[in-house]
Amino acid sequence: MAMQGLTGRRKAATVLVALGPERSAEILRHFNQADVEEMVVEILTIGTVSEDTANQVIEEFYQSAIARDHLGIGGTSYARELLAKALGEDEADETLSRLLERARPRPFEFLRHADTLQLATFLHGEHPQTIALVLAHLPHAVAASVLKALPRDVGAEVAWRLTVMDQTSPEVVDAVENALRNRMADFLTTDYTRVGGPRFTAKVLGQTDRATEKAILDALGERDADLATEVRRLLFTFDDLALLDDRSMQRVLREVDLKDLPLALKNAPTELQEHILRNLSVRSADLLREEISMLGTVRQRQVLEAQQRIVAVVRRLEDQDEIIIERGGSNADA
Repeated sequence: MAMQGLTGRRKAATVLVALGPERSAEILRHFNQADVEEMVVEILTIGTVSEDTANQVIEEFYQSAIARDHLGIGGTSYARELLAKALGEDEADETLSRLLERARPRPFEFLRHADTLQLATFLHGEHPQTIALVLAHLPHAVAASVLKALPRDVGAEVAWRLTVMDQTSPEVVDAVENALRNRMADFLTTDYTRVGGPRFTAKVLGQTDRATEKAILDALGERDADLATEVRRLLFTFDDLALLDDRSMQRVLREVDLKDLPLALKNAPTELQEHILRNLSVRSADLLREEISMLGTVRQRQVLEAQQRIVAVVRRLEDQDEIIIERGGSNADA
């Protein structure tokens, strides 16, 4: 979707996704409840935003922040005046020219953090000279990964052209970069556009207090029950049992089916295993250790199902205010 087709709320959601869950949670704490719910729904439905569009949104946000603070100083004229006073007129122009060159965006910067398999798939259809030009401007590790992912005959041709490549005019580099940027806009995805949706929302809610979390999940459930269920599932994982204090863990263990524990702990982190074992009686802990050691090969699906049944118990007890899960944000219940 082009930037001109984005609503103000969609632009705000794009910025929040780019900032990551922790910073976004801090910002959302300053919103009223209705605005938080609207913004979370927007994040859930954000879909895929092209790199160009996302960058334009962030740039617009940045420029608005600068304008709002009335930072009218700066820029090339200010920098030259500063250098002239510090170094003298003769050196100012030379120094400024060198610094401006360093400040220019590096060619193909938008590809530096792209998924290398995606990049190789796209470049496979390009002329070997174009591929070589792109790889010549990328970090060695990225270029190597792309070269390895290309078909062997194509990779060999690209490697040869890289070896004999000399100088290329800036105009040619700019033309190739602009053409690729336009064609790749909907093909490549950036890291932060992939973290939107239920998983991102779960991370944000994990930083809020229980009252805010419950209110937002209830509101989401009214709009889309399936989405709310998915967020709930992602909000607390089996590994998060490590967040429970001993009293809460003992309460959970009284409710779970003990047959699920050996399966659930089959490949669990040692710290989590010990956290659970020390909250059982000595006899029960010994039996559980023995059952885990006697388990043969089990399907990952069986392990996940057992873990999910235990997680369901945790969520139910938390909803009933019988246990407390310590989260990243405030834990005061309303």
